[in-house]
Amino acid sequence: MKQIIKYMTLTFFAVAALSSCQERSVTYSDAEYVMFADTLATYPVQDTVEYFRIPVVSTVIRDYDRTYGVEIIDKGSNAIENLHYRLQSNTITIKAGENRADVLVHGYYDNIEATDSLGFTLQLVMDEKYVMPLYGKQAKAVLMKSCPFDVNDFTGYCVLTSMFLYDYSVNGSYQRLVYTEKHPVEKNTIICRNWINDGYDVTMTFNAADPMKPFVTMDADQVASDEGSFFGISYGDDKLLVTNSSLYDSIFYPCGRYLYIWTELYVEKLGIPVGTVGHFYNVMEWISDEEAERLKREGM
Repeated sequence: MKQIIKYMTLTFFAVAALSSCQERSVTYSDAEYVMFADTLATYPVQDTVEYFRIPVVSTVIRDYDRTYGVEIIDKGSNAIENLHYRLQSNTITIKAGENRADVLVHGYYDNIEATDSLGFTLQLVMDEKYVMPLYGKQAKAVLMKSCPFDVNDFTGYCVLTSMFLYDYSVNGSYQRLVYTEKHPVEKNTIICRNWINDGYDVTMTFNAADPMKPFVTMDADQVASDEGSFFGISYGDDKLLVTNSSLYDSIFYPCGRYLYIWTELYVEKLGIPVGTVGHFYNVMEWISDEEAERLKREGM
């Protein structure tokens, strides 16, 4: 399955020490330390971006340049140098008056598959007195192929797997074959025909501004179905309304042509909330026309 992206963000801690029977506060700002800003992070490898940056920071600013070595540690690395990635340089320089420099890394886009789980470990080469005990001098970089987004990749037939249908479908099926079209007006938006019930279309909008977190949203108050089709009775206006859930992230994967979306389904009566049915997880995976025809023959 897909990678779970984790970040360990650099923070600074104060520690207390006892000296001569008196308590005094000591902070790391009293000393000079140099470290990677993230000890574990995932970086996008894009076809249109030559380098991604791995930041190195210092706890102090000096009035002179400081240069440190950067080496690759084989242990814990499964990405291959000069096949999956290469460093622009094996040194970094923190300029005078600054407290940061970046290790520039080129990822070989064509040599990385969307399903690959590749990473490498870097280590700073410097005097041990600059190593902060809490963070050390190493960092693990995970490579994630980031494909360019094209809304047309999310049109055509897809298979919807819905936990709402799992809970409420009258025929016991939690999967549907759904046809999607590019919205004629709204940018980066698709229309999902007959999404969870025949006769009811909904729209979804893609946002690919951040390649590490491409997300999808749904406008509020879209009518996904009548109430009677799933509940047998009407609690409100006989409209089952839907939007994306505010409790969980909904993301899509341009490389794989699929998305995960958390939805909130709810009921209103004359514009007044009656109640929330729940928050439901959904997967939509786009398939070929040939696969769609096969699924139709099998009764989906």
